[in-house]
Amino acid sequence: MLVDTQRQRAAATVSAQYRRGPLRPDRLVSVRRRQDRRLAGHRFRAIDTLWLVGVSVIVLRGVLAQPLLAAPLAEVVPVVAGAWSVWWLLRSSRLYRFGRSERMLGHLGRVAAVSAVGAAIAALVHRLVAAEQSTSADTLELMTLVGAGLVVLHTAWWTMVARWRSLGLLTPNLVVVGATAHADDLISSAIDRRDMNILGVFDDRADRSPLAMRGVPVLGTTESMLRHRVMPFVDLIVVAIDPSATERVGKIMERLAVLPNAVTLLFDDPSASRRAAAIDQLADAPLASLHPATDATHKAFAKRIQDLVIGVPALILLTPLMLAIALAIRLDSPGPIFFRQRRHGFNNEEIVVWKFRTMRHEAADARAERQVTADDDRVTRIGHILRSASLDELPQLFNVLAGEMSLVGPRPHAIGMKTGDVESDRLVAEYAHRHRIKPGMTGWAAINGSRGPLHEPEAVERRVALDVVYIEQQSMWLDLKIMLMTIPGMLGDRATIR
Repeated sequence: MLVDTQRQRAAATVSAQYRRGPLRPDRLVSVRRRQDRRLAGHRFRAIDTLWLVGVSVIVLRGVLAQPLLAAPLAEVVPVVAGAWSVWWLLRSSRLYRFGRSERMLGHLGRVAAVSAVGAAIAALVHRLVAAEQSTSADTLELMTLVGAGLVVLHTAWWTMVARWRSLGLLTPNLVVVGATAHADDLISSAIDRRDMNILGVFDDRADRSPLAMRGVPVLGTTESMLRHRVMPFVDLIVVAIDPSATERVGKIMERLAVLPNAVTLLFDDPSASRRAAAIDQLADAPLASLHPATDATHKAFAKRIQDLVIGVPALILLTPLMLAIALAIRLDSPGPIFFRQRRHGFNNEEIVVWKFRTMRHEAADARAERQVTADDDRVTRIGHILRSASLDELPQLFNVLAGEMSLVGPRPHAIGMKTGDVESDRLVAEYAHRHRIKPGMTGWAAINGSRGPLHEPEAVERRVALDVVYIEQQSMWLDLKIMLMTIPGMLGDRATIR
């Protein structure tokens, strides 16, 4: 007991001395916001596509003496072939990754080369399909204009990404598991390179671990990592334990599997060049690839587009109803119109979720320590109506447009929410799996009867299981199905207590 007390006091002293550590940025940015930056490659590609299509149409309309749809294929096919070739090569040449080691001139040179290949393909197709007397001058002029525009656009993209990187918005945040020699080498390299942020070290052997490694604080055990407040800002967990300790590594990897953060194992390669390459890979944080193999990033971008395309019109159409609800709440009981509550979001990030107030203001329960029951005396008259039809959730459209939530996903639970006398997230080992995607206004669990409060551990287990099923199977079509099933499901559900 005395040893533990002395260690706690020493840890507090070191914590004060190394409050941030040498590799922690002045301002931490959540993984969700950083992911939005890394998805910018999809937006860049969309603008490039609009440029290719727009210029092709405008130039062809000017060159041809007749409407575009009536133009002979011999004039249109070369342009389409050239533009499509450029579009495909831009994507397949990884020109939307913007890696840390990439230089601007090299990037623009590759863009110019892609444009030149597209022009050559257009000229070849023109020679094959056009009349003998026809020249490819117009086609080449078009491809030159396309290429020049792409160089200008990619200059802007590269400059934008370089600025994000200079501000630290693309520098990866890491935590290391294992206060080992491997970890010491990694931290030493990171201090020299300054291209990755190591926020702290966790070690499963607390009695043997130091209090800091080269100034980077040892924040606790792997068990404490599961609930540590730094984790929503962590891009990658690096396990720096000798892989030959298979049993220890296996237990750690199994324990970390419940976290939403990505995990990698650091090997101590005897080759200095391969060790440097491994560290380069950890430090490099390029924009998300457009290749279908990167399914998670592709889904995240498509989901964000879906949220905006459906969410913005929904907010416009529902504004009169929301104004009427706001007036009814104001007339029904004293207090604010909205109720704000801190809940878990993507990657365990704390977000503030907006709802219409349905309880008496003095009885508000921001931590959901007492979940709602039938005929709950805290719920107002208007509140009962709003809850029965889930209309109290409509302000969460603002959370969706802000990128904190999605239209469809696991429902966000209040931080510290209890089932009985126990916090709900302690009842199911896989609870944090539901935070590997943005929370939603509705979800697979909601339309399958798991809505409202969770009074029994079995109810928590069922909801988590349904959420995990949704995350594994998520697609645009599944989201649309859930949205279509939500309205009749909510309005027809009289058994669920809300």
